[in-house]
Amino acid sequence: MTRRRRAERLVAVEGIDGSGKSTFAPALARALRRRGWSVALRREPNDRALGALAQSTSVLDPWTGGVYFTLDRWVARGALEADLTAHDVVVTDRSFYSTLAYQGSALKTDAARRLARLQKSATIAPGRVVLLDLPPAVALRRLGGRSNRRAPLERRAILERVSRAYRTLARSPRWVTVDARIPTQAAVDLVLPRLERWLGAPGRRTLPRRARRRT
Repeated sequence: MTRRRRAERLVAVEGIDGSGKSTFAPALARALRRRGWSVALRREPNDRALGALAQSTSVLDPWTGGVYFTLDRWVARGALEADLTAHDVVVTDRSFYSTLAYQGSALKTDAARRLARLQKSATIAPGRVVLLDLPPAVALRRLGGRSNRRAPLERRAILERVSRAYRTLARSPRWVTVDARIPTQAAVDLVLPRLERWLGAPGRRTLPRRARRRT
């Protein structure tokens, strides 16, 4: 299977912290499975320690933070490719667009473009992206209800900047924007018809001959 064909089956769920990605992504995966698709569910960062380092570094040094996130994707690329080969669809909670929105929006134009090129060389670009759009003030209220301690990037000024970056990215026809204030199932119901028109008819992907012998 070509890299382009694999990318077409990769669906990323994006949005600022607190937008509900970790709830929406599994719900979307379950809905696709009920309709006959074989679905793998992934989440970034893949390495928690590396992800924590990337977050803490990003506040003062967004370039280095972005590179750490890129390294995490590069290490996980083999597993992502295997999931794309073995399944009809892969749904991922975050993708390299998170790095472009969070770290890239804090960089000057030339550096942001270099970071974007680095992302695309390290991993596979999603074929479709679902943006859970949420006002930063609402996101912070949600985050405040989870814990007394916020992550380094969970600050209003940062979330407002990142929200603007996401909305710019979402101008692409490959993106679907949903109001993250509505219930999760309602959001899934809005997104599914768009994805199904793009994906076509469901059908479990046939594994390569070598993979079949190992299972």
